[in-house]
Amino acid sequence: MYDLGPALDLEVDPGTNLLIAGSPLTGKRELALDILATGVSQGEGVIIVTNTDSAERFLQDFGERVPYENNPVAVVDCVTRQQGVSDAIESDRIRYTSSPEDMTGIGIQFSELLQEFYEERNIERNRILLHSLSTLLMYSDLQTVFRFLHVFTGRVQSADGVGLYTIDSTAHDERTLNTLKQLFDGIITTHEDSEPTVNVPGA
Repeated sequence: MYDLGPALDLEVDPGTNLLIAGSPLTGKRELALDILATGVSQGEGVIIVTNTDSAERFLQDFGERVPYENNPVAVVDCVTRQQGVSDAIESDRIRYTSSPEDMTGIGIQFSELLQEFYEERNIERNRILLHSLSTLLMYSDLQTVFRFLHVFTGRVQSADGVGLYTIDSTAHDERTLNTLKQLFDGIITTHEDSEPTVNVPGA
């Protein structure tokens, strides 16, 4: 089981994919980072796929929660090169794609990092964050995003990891949200003035 930490008081099975949904400014990103930080403190690996902020920004915010320098924490940055920083250099910790709409590149970079953690570094427990599905939907249609996520969540499941995926629930119609919800094992809903609501079977 994966302990998701004090923010939720929840344990989930390996291979679980969770959607974190809520309106803007309800703490979706912060909650996800707290769950990832719990994993690092337990010796687990963390892979963040960001199409909203640069890798540096995410690592800075993550480092305020838990020291990551000597831990398996990596980021797929889909933003920096699109912003014109063509000389951004990849490292063990940071990989780049050309833009947030490059779903093929995202899938390749993510799979390589996961394989590296799992096979080369013997890290069998990994937490993954994809932030955010709303950005994917800005660049591509629902069917394309659904296909991409079907493969992505399948990789998380087959690797016995835990996947977290954020979405701005007010930015999309009911059909879009209901279509995407089919891909996930449970939903965590964030609220402006109350604790998150957890809808995870068996929890």
